[in-house]
Amino acid sequence: MVGDWVLWGMHKGHYFGTEIGEIWWKRYIRGGMFARGIGEYWYDENCFNFRRYLTRKPITLRYQQMIELKTGRWHGGKWGGGFPIIKIIWKKNDVRLSSGFLLATDRERSDKILQELQDYIDRARQAGD
Repeated sequence: MVGDWVLWGMHKGHYFGTEIGEIWWKRYIRGGMFARGIGEYWYDENCFNFRRYLTRKPITLRYQQMIELKTGRWHGGKWGGGFPIIKIIWKKNDVRLSSGFLLATDRERSDKILQELQDYIDRARQAGD
């Protein structure tokens, strides 16, 4: 079933920042998205959430905003230590943004998260039609 292991709790991760137009030196700084750092993530059928430690409000990305998912080893000028970084490409007020997250330290788990998020994005698109 989609998302079973994530729905039952939060998991540790790292937020690499949000780029404007997928250009690494153009950082998006509004809405508390400037500060990078470690924290916890969770997702369900409505959205993906990441809360940096020592903050109260999580970064919340709704599936309806998401355009696509990518992976890479770098994001926002930061290297992921060789681990896969999941890049969520999304739109806010007609601005194309790319938020990078290290959610797993092995490829198999990262691929599973990527597939679960893609399934939720696909469902959100179907519901919007």
